[in-house]
Amino acid sequence: MNALRNALRLARGLRFRLAFSYVFFFTLLLVFLGVVFRQTLSATFQAQMRSVLDEDWVAAKGFLRTGPSGPEMIFDKDDPDESFIVRRLQRVYLLADTEGHPLQWSSIYESMGLDSPAEIKSILKSGQPMTRIRKDGDGVPYMIRSGLMIDERRNKYYLAIGRTVDYNDKVLSDFTRNYFLVVPVVIVLTGVLGWFLAGRALNPVNSVAATAQRITHSNLDLQIRQRGAGDELDRLIEAFNHMMTRLNASFEQIRQFSTDVSHELRTPLTVVRGQLEVAMFTAQTVEQYRDAMAEALEGVDRLSNIVRALLMLSQAESGQVVLQKTQVDLAELLRDQVDQHQIPAEAQGVRLAADLPQHCLIEADRIQIERLVSNLLGNAVKYTPLGGEVSVRLMMDGELATFEVEDTGVGIAEDHLPHIFDRFFRVPSADPEKGLGLGLSFVAWIVKAHGGRIEVESEPRKGTLFRVILPTGHVRTPAADTPALPMPEQVH
Repeated sequence: MNALRNALRLARGLRFRLAFSYVFFFTLLLVFLGVVFRQTLSATFQAQMRSVLDEDWVAAKGFLRTGPSGPEMIFDKDDPDESFIVRRLQRVYLLADTEGHPLQWSSIYESMGLDSPAEIKSILKSGQPMTRIRKDGDGVPYMIRSGLMIDERRNKYYLAIGRTVDYNDKVLSDFTRNYFLVVPVVIVLTGVLGWFLAGRALNPVNSVAATAQRITHSNLDLQIRQRGAGDELDRLIEAFNHMMTRLNASFEQIRQFSTDVSHELRTPLTVVRGQLEVAMFTAQTVEQYRDAMAEALEGVDRLSNIVRALLMLSQAESGQVVLQKTQVDLAELLRDQVDQHQIPAEAQGVRLAADLPQHCLIEADRIQIERLVSNLLGNAVKYTPLGGEVSVRLMMDGELATFEVEDTGVGIAEDHLPHIFDRFFRVPSADPEKGLGLGLSFVAWIVKAHGGRIEVESEPRKGTLFRVILPTGHVRTPAADTPALPMPEQVH
């Protein structure tokens, strides 16, 4: 039972199917080539025999004469060549008059059966010579050429001459037997070779499968070695390795996010717990209770903001947030956001300036664009040291609106730039108290949802430039049933 199960499993395997397909089509090719070669060889033999009979026909016409006693072969009996040719012509030979009455014939032709008068008249009436295969009494095949013969006196006769084709048939038979005896051996060798080649071809696939089975959360950095062939399997290996790299990066982000969230949630929870314990065990006056409860509420607000940010990011990336597009004056919106950030900028000792046109109309979701600008301005102000500067610029170029937020802050290292828009990513040098690293993920999603793009240029200790390019016209966005969420507090 186990042997049958193993056999069925082997038959369903890709290696078996590849090898079987290879052997099957190779067998068909060999059989087809054998049939073609045999037919070609047979046709060649027949063409050669017809050519020989044509020569014999011409020779017979030269020797046939009508004498006093009737038609006969006239030749020099002292000439051995002529004697040999005539004897060869008369070996398979029939001569008849135009009425179909036999005049002369050989014993071999008689053993095949003399042509009937009706058959002779039919051939003569056609006016064309006929070639056919007939067998004698012993089953030996002969090719017979028959037709009208006219001698030097314009007398007409029916002549049939032939030659044996048993040698040709023997060659064809030997070829067929030998060829189809060799074919099974070739098929077996082909099957072994096909099994070996299929195994080699599938080794990379098996490596991918084996590697995939070894993958756990702790070894996502597994890679398969390239074969260097540059073929489809190498591209499969390359795609698998890239997938593993992306998975590893994603899991690293999730692990980092879990660490960050744990820290961010633990801190306000600890504060809330501490304040409540203080209120419970040490507070004696109403003011002390009020202060403890106020600090506890601040911690609860921070927890609420963290949970709300995570919920909104999840809804945005899963397509549950629908853009409510209207005509928005981007210049006015930027002007309002700059005004709102003046107070925190002054508190930080940062100069906030804007270079904006009078108007710039675009089709956009105002709430989401306000969130985008608020995140960029908030980050620029927070990460710009005392005495620094943050600039906002807006330009129109045909159907595109481009605004830039540039600061003279701490900057971002080059190796971190490709990841700053990744969810949960936070520059390692950033102050952990300044956010969860979710704000730029919102920014990237908002820009993408509006059909735009965002670019970033940065140099450590010199500053960062964010450039957002948005289309001004209507942009088709995926439909959804959930209404847009109201704008929450700023997420970083």
